[in-house]
Amino acid sequence: MRNTSRRNGVSNVYQLIGDYTNPILKPEAAQAVKKAGEIASTGVTYPTPSNQCWPGGVPFIFWNIGMQIIQQPDKIAILDSNDHEVRHIRLNQPHREPVTPSWYGDSVGRYEGDTLVIETVGVRIGPFAMVDMYGTPHSPALHVVERYRLLDYEAAREAEERGERGNFRLQGSDPGLAPDPNYKGKGLHLEFTVEDDDVFTTPQLINARSPRWANGRNLSAPRTGTNTTPERTLRCRLRTSRISEPNTPPFAEGLLL
Repeated sequence: MRNTSRRNGVSNVYQLIGDYTNPILKPEAAQAVKKAGEIASTGVTYPTPSNQCWPGGVPFIFWNIGMQIIQQPDKIAILDSNDHEVRHIRLNQPHREPVTPSWYGDSVGRYEGDTLVIETVGVRIGPFAMVDMYGTPHSPALHVVERYRLLDYEAAREAEERGERGNFRLQGSDPGLAPDPNYKGKGLHLEFTVEDDDVFTTPQLINARSPRWANGRNLSAPRTGTNTTPERTLRCRLRTSRISEPNTPPFAEGLLL
């Protein structure tokens, strides 16, 4: 979805007006995006899960400015900084049958080579249910597939710079908002697909930015045979993480959006 509101030639983060004429949207969804844009164009922020303090669901939750990932052999927990939102992902297990709708859905993960793949279904529909900041709705048919993998420094930097050419970077006093110019390690790339036959005419593939990293912290998993609980933790903020090669499996330890 494209923001039709511009600021200094790039997407205006202070006024989000989605392109409701985009052919990917079915008529009812287009009307929802149009209505949200009409409210935003008056200078009033339209209701979203975040500004109404409601659970965001997936993929709306990806907007979070800070998060923590904790991985154990059979599960992953993702803790987001805003509104104490938490996701639980079971590894190498099927979806529950039947799936009971919940705020963050039923998420299961697996590894495909060096890529962590997470699939989510059964996201509950609340009064402000949407998949993005433009008011795009979702239905019970929503299916989200996330793919995380590490990029080498140069590829991650190029991806971030490409994103900044079309998006406004928020300025703030929090040093976590600024990239560390001295860090030359790897960055995390997130690619996710959103499928919803009641909303979109075709599945939507989104490439999230690959961050540069500062002030993040890695705790690598202990090796097999130790008596410590095998878990990895990463704390990070917007565009800030330090990502290290894990032991096993090859988990990309971070997510920044």
